[in-house]
Amino acid sequence: MEVLEIIILLILMIIGLIAFAVMQIRAAGMKVKDFAQFIQANQILDNLYEATKKYEKLSTNQQVVFLMEAEKVFNAFDKVPDMLWEDEYQKYSKILDIYKNIKISRWNEK
Repeated sequence: MEVLEIIILLILMIIGLIAFAVMQIRAAGMKVKDFAQFIQANQILDNLYEATKKYEKLSTNQQVVFLMEAEKVFNAFDKVPDMLWEDEYQKYSKILDIYKNIKISRWNEK
């Protein structure tokens, strides 16, 4: 019986923590969906940052993929307050520079 009470207490605590997190996200002026996309975009940001080190060697197809992934990151980061991602600003700006370079080079090819 005590085990059941402990399990119920733990479940209630978990539900309470989730509700508190949702309230904090909404208090910051965001939607939970936007915050989840931001977390995914952070992972993509790290991958793209690694790709920026060798972007000059990217094939045309890889450049297109880079552009699409970068746009996902930009969209997700635009939906959250800047204070959440100020630590990632250097990576973000580097990816933005490479994004612009690829766009310009592709535009010049046309």
